Amino acid sequence: MKFGIIVLSLLIVFLSGCQSEDTLVIYTDRHYDSDQQIFEAFERESGLDISVFSASADEIIARLISEGENTPADIIWLTDVGRLERANDKALFQPISEEVTDIIPSKYVEAERNYVGVTKRARVFVYHPERVSEEELSTYEALVDGSFDGRIVTRSSRNVYNQSLFASLYHLLGEDAFTTWVSKLNDQLSRTPVGNDRDQAKAVYAGEADIAIMNTYYMGKMYVSSDPLEQNVARTLDVFFPNQETSGTHINMSGMGISQYTTQTEDAEAFLAFILSVEVQNIIASTNFEYPVNEEADIHPFIEAWGSFNEQSFNLSLLGDYYQDISLITDEIGFE
Repeated sequence: MKFGIIVLSLLIVFLSGCQSEDTLVIYTDRHYDSDQQIFEAFERESGLDISVFSASADEIIARLISEGENTPADIIWLTDVGRLERANDKALFQPISEEVTDIIPSKYVEAERNYVGVTKRARVFVYHPERVSEEELSTYEALVDGSFDGRIVTRSSRNVYNQSLFASLYHLLGEDAFTTWVSKLNDQLSRTPVGNDRDQAKAVYAGEADIAIMNTYYMGKMYVSSDPLEQNVARTLDVFFPNQETSGTHINMSGMGISQYTTQTEDAEAFLAFILSVEVQNIIASTNFEYPVNEEADIHPFIEAWGSFNEQSFNLSLLGDYYQDISLITDEIGFE
C-alpha cells in the first residue's frame, strides 16, 4: 500500500477548508518532548493551532464523561490499550474512516475503528548477562518453572502495563492456567513490587534480581539519560523477547481516537493521518524509542540492534475483555 500517497491525499482533502484561527484540542496522558515537536509540525503544515490538555488517563476519562457533549476535546491520545478500552467502554470515541485506518495493519486498529495504535512497545525480559544466559530463557510461561525463583522483579499488578501483559496471557492460556501462572510469578518475585520499569532494571543491575519484566522503550530512555547510573544500566543489561517459537512477545500500544462529540472530525482525521505517516512515525521512533505502527517507518538503531521479533498476533482491543477478571485474580492471590 502506498501509505505516503494516501496520507498526502487525506491532508489535502481534510485541510482544504481549515482556517488558521481554528484550534484542535488534544486530551493526552503522554508527557514526551517528541509529542510537542509533532504538534508544532502539524501546526506548520495545517494552519491549525493545537491546544493540549495533559492529565492522567483516569482524570481525562472522568473529565470527558463530565463534559459530555460540551467537551472541547477533538482528539484523545492515551498510552495503553487498557486505558483506551476504558475510554471505549464509556463511548468516548467515534469511528475513524477507513482511509485513515488502512494506513496501518488491522491488528493496531480497534475492531469498530474507534481508535488506532500510534506507537507500540514490547514487554520483555531484561536480564544481567553475567548471571543469566540467553539459552536459559524462552517463554513467559517457563519463567515461573522454578529456575528463577527469587530472581524476578516487576511492577505492581495494578500497573496497566502488567495488566495488559496479564490480559494477553489470560486470553492465550485460559483462566485456570493463567491463574496458576500468575500465582507462581507472585511467589517467585525477589521483592514486593515497587517502582516503575526503570526501577526494575536498576534492581537487576544492583543484584537484587536477575530478570526484570519491563517495556522496551525504557531501556532506550535510560541509554540516553543524563543520569550516569541509568546509562550504565542500559549498557550492561540485555533484552530477551519471550515466546518466539510459540505465541509471540506481548506488545502494547499508545493509541488515539476522535472524540465522540467533536465538530471537527475532518481536522481530527487529518491529524491522525499525519501521526500515522512515515515521516512522523520516524520522529516518534527516533526520539522516544518506541516501535512505529506504520511498518514502512524506521526503528531506532539502539532497539533495532536487538533484532526483529514475533509479536502476539491478535487484535489488542480483545484485551479489554479481561481486565476486570485480572484484577479479581491478582487481588485474590495477594499480588501487590
